[in-house]
Amino acid sequence: MKTPGPLYIVATPIGNLEDITFRAVRILKEVDLIAAEDTRHTRKLLTHFGISKPLTSYFDHNKHLKGDVILARLRDGASVALVSDAGTPCVADPGYQLVCDAIAEGIVVVPIPGVSAAVAALSTAGLPTDSFTFIGFLPSKQGKRHQQLSSLKDEPRVLIFYEAPNRLMTTLKDMRDLWGERKIVVARELTKVYEEFVRGDTSAVIAQFADRQIKGEVVILVTPAEDSTQEGASAESLDEDLRRYLFVERLSLKDAVKRASVKLGLARSLVYSEALRINSGS
Repeated sequence: MKTPGPLYIVATPIGNLEDITFRAVRILKEVDLIAAEDTRHTRKLLTHFGISKPLTSYFDHNKHLKGDVILARLRDGASVALVSDAGTPCVADPGYQLVCDAIAEGIVVVPIPGVSAAVAALSTAGLPTDSFTFIGFLPSKQGKRHQQLSSLKDEPRVLIFYEAPNRLMTTLKDMRDLWGERKIVVARELTKVYEEFVRGDTSAVIAQFADRQIKGEVVILVTPAEDSTQEGASAESLDEDLRRYLFVERLSLKDAVKRASVKLGLARSLVYSEALRINSGS
């Protein structure tokens, strides 16, 4: 019996082609087959890096048929790289079923890490990063979208969503209607020429996009629900404690957040956000 070939899960750039890793380029040059969400899109990437390898499509609507074909190649000893149009496969992109089937058959699955729009947006949003929940795309149908948003109303962690540009305003308005005002960040066209971050209360962000034609994929980040983490502690107490720790006792931001969250029984993400505001003088 032949030894099955490995399945590589290869992250590709979300915009700027310089964000691909040396390892990803090497793997794409070495594998026997590349399975791509859109072969036309991936062919441009391969041409840019001088890579000439057989391509096959693998996307949501053909994943069962093509999954069987790819598994057969892997069983026969071929090495296969799975790529999506942008970012890391299987994260709000095709690939989950193929990975599960490969693991079930004892095929080695190897991550080739790289860009993820969610992590890239979170790292530069200016929101707490110690605890977050990735949601991905919300349902397109209003009823199901409202149902999911309602279930997330009291989520105590930063929420991260992906959204299409034509649905951004609808989603933001739904968030405001169901949650009230929250601090949010909209990250658009990440790593591209027109990269943009819009920060503020929900209504303020909606106003900034009101008269614009929105282009490019979007990441929406939303601060935690304060009510679910207050547990009787007042905003005044938190403000006073943090100012004492930061400016009187001269604690580091990290230590001040840790002490205040323990004392008041608040989520560290909420305390961190408030500490950043106080420390910046806003």
